[in-house]
Amino acid sequence: AACRLYLIAQEILVDHASYPTPEIAKNSHLYRPLGLGYSNLGSLIMSSGLPYDSEAAYGLCGSITALLHGQANLTSSELARAVGTFEGYQQNREPFLNVMQLHRDKVEEINDAGPKYLKNAARGVWDEVLTDGRQFGFRNAQATVLAPTGTISFMMDCDTTGIEPDIALVKYKQLAGGGMLKIINNTVPLGLRKLGYDEPQISEITEYIDGNDTIEGAPHIRDADLAVFDCAFKPANGSRSIEWRSHVKMMAAAQPFLSGAISKTVNMPQETTPEEIAESYVWGWKMGLKALAIYRDGSKMSQPLNTQTENDKEQEEASAITPRPRRERLPDTRQSVTHKFNVAGHEGYVTVGLYEDGRPGELFITMAKEGSTVGGLMDCFGTAISMSLQYGVPLEILTNKFSHTRFEPMGHTTNPEIRIAKSLVDYIFRWLGINFMPGYREANGGAPAVVETAPAQADAASAEAAPASQESVEDASASNGSNGHSNGHGQVDAAKLERAGVALPDVDSKGGDRQEQFARFQSDAPSCDNCGSITVRNGNCYLCHNCGNSMGCS
Repeated sequence: AACRLYLIAQEILVDHASYPTPEIAKNSHLYRPLGLGYSNLGSLIMSSGLPYDSEAAYGLCGSITALLHGQANLTSSELARAVGTFEGYQQNREPFLNVMQLHRDKVEEINDAGPKYLKNAARGVWDEVLTDGRQFGFRNAQATVLAPTGTISFMMDCDTTGIEPDIALVKYKQLAGGGMLKIINNTVPLGLRKLGYDEPQISEITEYIDGNDTIEGAPHIRDADLAVFDCAFKPANGSRSIEWRSHVKMMAAAQPFLSGAISKTVNMPQETTPEEIAESYVWGWKMGLKALAIYRDGSKMSQPLNTQTENDKEQEEASAITPRPRRERLPDTRQSVTHKFNVAGHEGYVTVGLYEDGRPGELFITMAKEGSTVGGLMDCFGTAISMSLQYGVPLEILTNKFSHTRFEPMGHTTNPEIRIAKSLVDYIFRWLGINFMPGYREANGGAPAVVETAPAQADAASAEAAPASQESVEDASASNGSNGHSNGHGQVDAAKLERAGVALPDVDSKGGDRQEQFARFQSDAPSCDNCGSITVRNGNCYLCHNCGNSMGCS
């Protein structure tokens, strides 16, 4: 009855509608094509407790579409008997009746896994279509088509559109005026009841879906029933979705019973390859489809329905993005420090541009008298260091790397804090460390700290202890220097460390400070001539943290 009523209404509109072009208007009156269809098939399948990609669902779709198309053509024949056929019918009568016979033959090919009563009803309707059609003809050249029914389906409270499955049990619709609307599938409780779940279980499952955007992992749900609630897209917090071949099979079940094509999206995941897309078109052609539309998830900048909110997307994208260094440029107007240097008679200027907080951010090196080659190299070197500083490389790392680099020119300087430079690069970075790194002057260029000792006690015990202490130091020195093969395990001479102005760090039982203790080793530091351990620069000398030996200082 519904098919008959709506087809008559559409037929009335043919003569009262307006058309975009004269050609379309002419053909519309000449052939009177209509487009009766349906929506919410995916919800019907789910509420019946059937997976969308099951043989029973294909049979259900075929039977319903055959009934729709059969009743539409039967009504068209009824209208032809009352007001006449369309103008072009007589010259197309035999081909038209042949097509009707093909539709009837296809009814027998409907999947028997679907409802038997629907298939039998389709047989009866199509027998009437052939009988009345041969006698009265048809009022309309085309009667049915499956449109997408996008916005219309929401107005009709459909959970799915056209022949589509649901895109997701929970989806987010972008609104034209901004914002998003959360849409929850209301068919899930019907499907759960059909599958035998009681009301308390249904309530807990639907609450889980609302909170997690997926049915996977919901309480009480059986693994065998998950396929009933599979959707076109994989949910944000799940892994299941309908495979693209199932979309094509569903379209193939409906296509034999339609005058036109099917407006349906064959959804494919984001990782789909071009070869799979090409295969889907070949598949559709072999199955007799008149049209096929592919959509790969995420292939457009925006889409009307999504399986997650924009905030969720942004968080996922942010976590997936590999962090990249960000350049911190200096202000256009900034303060700078210019320093003149002289290394073995070679003069030049170092200009350091500063950030507002006083940190160095750029380095210019000018040596005009050395010729274009040296000047160009130093200019490029300064630019490279400037970029390093602006991209966040700590000055301490650069200073430790480039200071004490040895190459010509080297020699005496006019700077009292850097008496001898091993190279121009060595001088520049030691000067940078002294002026812009707190504690660098004291650790590298300053005089050793003087350690004051408490006056000796006058009591006899102290007097006796002093020779013993001196003897122990001498024994330790003799032991440390006996053969040079202690492999870094010799005793530490605390007295020598004190004379060098260096205090031993407190090392816990886990050795947590040991790595930090040796983190500042210079790459050019020699090994200790006493125990063989790597030494550490201490001012103009090298100090061994293992045995306390000092090299190059008296």
